[in-house]
Amino acid sequence: MRKTVIGAALLIAGIAALILTGHLNILLAILMIGLVICFHELGHYLIARLNGVKVKEFSLGMGPTLVSWKAKKSGTRWSIKLLPFGGSCLMLGDDEALVETVGEGSPDDQDEVETLAGDHGDPDETNEDAVAASGLTEEEREARAKERRDRILHDSGAFRNKSVWQRISIIFAGPFFNFILAFLLACIILGSIGYDPALVTTVSDEVASATGLAVGDKILEYEGHSITIGRDLTLYENLDGVPTTTITIKYEHEGKTYEKTYDSVYTKRYMCGIGYNEYRDGTVVPMTLTQVVGAAEAAGLKVGDKIVRFQGETIGTATDFRNYVDEHPIGADPVVFVVERDGQELTYTVNPILQESYSLGFGYNIDYREKVGPIGVIRYGAHEVTYWIKATIKSLAYMLKGKAHKEDVGGAVRIVSEMSNVVDESYKTDGAFYAFLNLINWAILLSANLGVMNLLPIPALDGGRLLFLFIEAIRGKKANPKVEGYVTLVGFILLMLLMVIILFNDISNVFGMILPR
Repeated sequence: MRKTVIGAALLIAGIAALILTGHLNILLAILMIGLVICFHELGHYLIARLNGVKVKEFSLGMGPTLVSWKAKKSGTRWSIKLLPFGGSCLMLGDDEALVETVGEGSPDDQDEVETLAGDHGDPDETNEDAVAASGLTEEEREARAKERRDRILHDSGAFRNKSVWQRISIIFAGPFFNFILAFLLACIILGSIGYDPALVTTVSDEVASATGLAVGDKILEYEGHSITIGRDLTLYENLDGVPTTTITIKYEHEGKTYEKTYDSVYTKRYMCGIGYNEYRDGTVVPMTLTQVVGAAEAAGLKVGDKIVRFQGETIGTATDFRNYVDEHPIGADPVVFVVERDGQELTYTVNPILQESYSLGFGYNIDYREKVGPIGVIRYGAHEVTYWIKATIKSLAYMLKGKAHKEDVGGAVRIVSEMSNVVDESYKTDGAFYAFLNLINWAILLSANLGVMNLLPIPALDGGRLLFLFIEAIRGKKANPKVEGYVTLVGFILLMLLMVIILFNDISNVFGMILPR
């Protein structure tokens, strides 16, 4: 009881500290990550219970337990732990390697088996003193431990005793519930502000002449890939790269569909390294930076800066900026930005960088949103989940090819930092409603990402366990539990090392520590 009170007090104190110090956005980001993880574990729990598996503990978080309570009917212990970046659904007979080897004389192991077997003792307490005081001989203790182990091995409520397809469904349920959560959250955004149609916003003269493409046309296919939203094009353009020879597109113009192939556009120009939004919910908004790289980053510009003047010219929207640049192309000479940041006007001089590349030759929408009805919400909600799954897989392939930079990789600290910054900036520029939608959008990304990552065939992840189960289904017999246990242990150690590396990378990127690159 005292541990529960202390844990609850620490939790309340931590929440109060974040609120009182003006870091509510960080608290919201942490809670959203907790929701994504909780939904994953809930998938395991619900399907396990549906298949008659006894669940020993359902925990949200990692590390020391802050608060816990035991349900009398199910016998499941529900726990909230110190670190919110994890969780677990511990089932009876879940760890087969433990079940096979336990009972070799360790009092702690005996207590673990007794708890797993469904005894009503508190799992936070050990029976070591009771065993020592019982006066049992070593042989008697081993016999009792063997009896408890046998109870688990033959308990109908043990995970290990369910059919291989029942076990596969239980393990797969975690990632699948992440996809369900992503879909539900996507429907909230789509129902509120609609989807981003892949509409053409600008077309170069040479592409217009070669294809007949015009502003307002809808892109339907690109290089054989179906295009549903503007971000589909961004995904293929950024991660696959633009072809250096020809490009094939299918588009809709005035109700008719056309398929055209044309030469990709070679460009050689000076770039400042900025990205920006032009629309918000179909409305033109001030030119606020959404991406800062290269020359702009080196000069000191930041995401969230609102452009006030460029080269002495007043800038109200992105259209003003583009019109000015069209008339006065950026060259090798330095350019001057005046931005508004935290209520102050700041001046930055940017030295443009010459870049050579191939481009599509047309611009497309990723900002403007178009409202849809209930059927459209469901349709585009499903596509939103598909988009993020595809984005995660392509990003992993991009990293494996060695194309990603150190700054592109992030973990829990980076995620909380990015989420809190987005919430803070969107609250300042667009209000609480859009801050809420941006938080949901991050949760969609995280949930789909967690679902995909957990399906990878890596030991210690759901995908690694599914791999062993599918092998069992094919062979018709279980893998050696000790071999599976050792493989899982090695995978877990490597996973922890990777998490430590990512943590230091996060600290370097977020807090500016100097680490080897």
